[in-house]
Amino acid sequence: MAAKWIEAITGSMEQKKQYKVHMARIEGLPEPHRSAAMACSRYLLYYGAVSDGDLLVTMMGDHADLWERASVDGTHVRDVVGGDPVEFAEAFAAAYSGKEWIDKERERLRESIDAAVGETEQAPES
Repeated sequence: MAAKWIEAITGSMEQKKQYKVHMARIEGLPEPHRSAAMACSRYLLYYGAVSDGDLLVTMMGDHADLWERASVDGTHVRDVVGGDPVEFAEAFAAAYSGKEWIDKERERLRESIDAAVGETEQAPES
């Protein structure tokens, strides 16, 4: 029972295990792929804002797959990320867009404004 309560607060323990496995795969890469993959992983976690644990684990697994394949194939880091690593990371994260943390606050704002104005005002036409 305590495990379910803890998971309700902190998230799935299985997802955490999978995430750690993916990060261990990245940490096991040879240089310079390891450093590049670690830097991209950090950026993805900040930029991605993915709130769905399953989606986050999938994204990080695919990220690890990409860097492992590049390392095995001897693909240069710049051939993976291109000229702009930020553009690469943001395009990668966009493929995993789903519900984001801000979506909850957007909905809360809409509901609060609707409640504040009630039926007395109508939303302007867009």
